[in-house]
Amino acid sequence: MAAQLGRRLRKGATSGAVVAAAVAALAASQAPEMIPPPTDNAGGDRAIGTGDATTPPSDGSATGDSPYFTELPPLNTPNKPGAPTHLPVITGPAEAGIPASVLAAYKRAEASVRSTDPGCNLPWQLLAGIGKVESGQARGGGVDANGRTLSPILGPALNGVGFANISDTDGGAYDGDKIHDRAVGPMQFIPSTWATWGQDANGDGKKDPNNIYDAAQAAGLYLCANDRNLALKADLDRAVLSYNRSTEYLNTVLSWFEYYKRGTHQVPDGTGVLPVDRSDDRGRGNRPASTPPYSPLPTTPAPTTSAPKPVTPDPKPSETGVPPKTPPATTDPGKTPTTPPTKPTVPPTKPTVPPTTNPTVPPAARVARLTTVATGALTATTGNAFGKAPTVAALDASGAPVTGVSIKFEIVGSTDARFAGARTTATVTTGSSGLAASPALQAGQKVGPFTVRATVVNRTLAAEFTATVTARQADTLTRLDGDAALAATTGTGFTQQLRVKATDKGALAPGVLVTGVVVTSKTATDASAEGPYFKGEAGATARTKVFTTDADGLITLAPGDLLAGDKAGTFFLKLTAPGGGSTFVELTVAAPEPTPEPSTPEPTPSTSDAPTDSPEATSSPSPSA
Repeated sequence: MAAQLGRRLRKGATSGAVVAAAVAALAASQAPEMIPPPTDNAGGDRAIGTGDATTPPSDGSATGDSPYFTELPPLNTPNKPGAPTHLPVITGPAEAGIPASVLAAYKRAEASVRSTDPGCNLPWQLLAGIGKVESGQARGGGVDANGRTLSPILGPALNGVGFANISDTDGGAYDGDKIHDRAVGPMQFIPSTWATWGQDANGDGKKDPNNIYDAAQAAGLYLCANDRNLALKADLDRAVLSYNRSTEYLNTVLSWFEYYKRGTHQVPDGTGVLPVDRSDDRGRGNRPASTPPYSPLPTTPAPTTSAPKPVTPDPKPSETGVPPKTPPATTDPGKTPTTPPTKPTVPPTKPTVPPTTNPTVPPAARVARLTTVATGALTATTGNAFGKAPTVAALDASGAPVTGVSIKFEIVGSTDARFAGARTTATVTTGSSGLAASPALQAGQKVGPFTVRATVVNRTLAAEFTATVTARQADTLTRLDGDAALAATTGTGFTQQLRVKATDKGALAPGVLVTGVVVTSKTATDASAEGPYFKGEAGATARTKVFTTDADGLITLAPGDLLAGDKAGTFFLKLTAPGGGSTFVELTVAAPEPTPEPSTPEPTPSTSDAPTDSPEATSSPSPSA
């Protein structure tokens, strides 16, 4: 039974019920751990091939509804007992093989599209399913080292006979036909669709529909158009139907999609299996007769007036899904045949050709280059706004500007510079000229270079700018309170106020960082190890300090801000500013005057009558007798 079913499927019978049986049999033929594809019942979705006859969308298709290969994946279900044994059984490994360059192109396209449109969830197996149905994987991998088909792959002229009627749009540039368009290349794009969706995926500078890399990436972008999420069955069906508006085509592609998802392998280029049955090639052998495949109503044939012959009904069911015709009644040979009345011929109904609407190409997908716009050097002094904003231009492959592209600007590097609103990133959309400029950029207090990077959102295309923050400058520092030295004694603070004005080119210089260093002489380069010092945090000793000039360009040292230290002598406060301004302030530290010691008074003889401790005996003259 499996072989019989396989033969019937390969002869083009792709009605909903048969496709459902094919998918079920394919799932049953796999290893025990394999399970049938899940059914997404959200929104009323059904499993593939369950007879969904929803009318395809009325917008245009990538292929112009060109013919396609109708063979379904092989089955390897074993024969049931009693089934004929002489029928072939296809096991499938050869069909599962995909030529190396073709497989590489599908996987590269998946990676590229996922980097630009991750929400689409494009699987490469879907591209493989379409490539199998459209061209038999580029005619079994008949491509050169660059991925170009060894000979052009062209569909029939789209002249309205069984297909869409599309007049020439490319002057025969792609398809060699200046009257009607034809589907071109391994993914069968018509020229008008390729003009919008064509890609240069292999970087050779050409968008070539006959190159498998270019065509696979273009097909991926086309399937992801209109914000589709191919992980959802409804969007997956819409995407495939946008390629070719046929439910039979949908079922065939999805059958191969599921087949490749269950496993595939790489084969050398040029050795892939070539399909045989094609949707416009029926009528050979026992295949269905050729009819316009997408006519909404069949043409009613005119009745004949000749005597009908006995007809034996065909016991086989119709392979196209149309019930067999009822045989006409036989006549009695003994009676004269009666000519039936002639019925009027019903003119065929001309199908209405729906308007062609190409899917919207996302602006980001059209960008081929993101270039910087020369705006001069990006420089600013600390605390000030940059005079110019980083600006980029989004261009397509022809150099034309692309409008509506989202550009992300990002500040990169060790810096405290910020965009307006204290942000490090900002997203801007290109205008009609394709230009996008970042918000205003404000320098912080940290000097040095940093990078502003612009990137196309959801793409890897980027451009970079180098921005530099420099310190504010002053070419002159002037002391305002004379040139006299500041004096103090050891262990005390300088009690005089010091004011210094910074100017640059004669103008006041606010916000300038002025460095003060206590040195031992005007020629010394290093700070002194002793002597005066600045009062630091937590009482720390510091002989170097940075001051910032105020709005009037002044720095001020109040009394007590500078301490004398314990070392007497002459020192200097050296003040320097970016831009060359400098001045010296002399600092004199004196030892304190010694305090006089109190003197002890010498004792003086007393003239009082007080007795002394050791009175001397005096001799007095003796009286005379």
